[in-house]
Amino acid sequence: MRCSAGGVCCPRGLFVSRRAVNNTMGIEQDIAQWDGKSAADIDTVYQRHCRRAEFARTLIKLLKPESAQKGATWLLKKYLDSGGELQQRDIDRVYKLLPDLVHWESKLHMLQAMPFMPIQETALDTVETFLRQCLAGDNKFVRAWAYGGFYELARQHPQYTAQTRQLFAMAMKDEAASVKARIRNLIKKGW
Repeated sequence: MRCSAGGVCCPRGLFVSRRAVNNTMGIEQDIAQWDGKSAADIDTVYQRHCRRAEFARTLIKLLKPESAQKGATWLLKKYLDSGGELQQRDIDRVYKLLPDLVHWESKLHMLQAMPFMPIQETALDTVETFLRQCLAGDNKFVRAWAYGGFYELARQHPQYTAQTRQLFAMAMKDEAASVKARIRNLIKKGW
């Protein structure tokens, strides 16, 4: 796909200059050089690499090493948010790698990406275990999005609906206000 000014577009028409697309520096090196904080810098990494044929698969491979997780999960989430799609076998690989995620930011990014990744029967145990571990964590952002993960689980697999409703009811009594707000928004969406 071509955009104006001689560049190319990533999913959903994001403009990327030819120079960025032709950059030979590897995505692994770019993630390693990222400070782990600057959204502008990691977005530049995305812009530089998003049109490469193996972009998503490279990111999935980078979910394994702890040193690349924060950057790789941010980039994968951005890719999905921007209209990129994963093949089911790649989604299955992502779900298999959930137990390896160390950083809270990496967990948050994958929780936020779940609506874009259908959960197959073979991944149910892994996903449920990951979600429960996230609910037990200290970070309220991760907990809030873990409830969103249970919502996705119940929406795609109705056998989880009663359990998810029960988790929501308990959370409405005990959780932080921001987590309760997230749950209320999920409930409004319906099952």
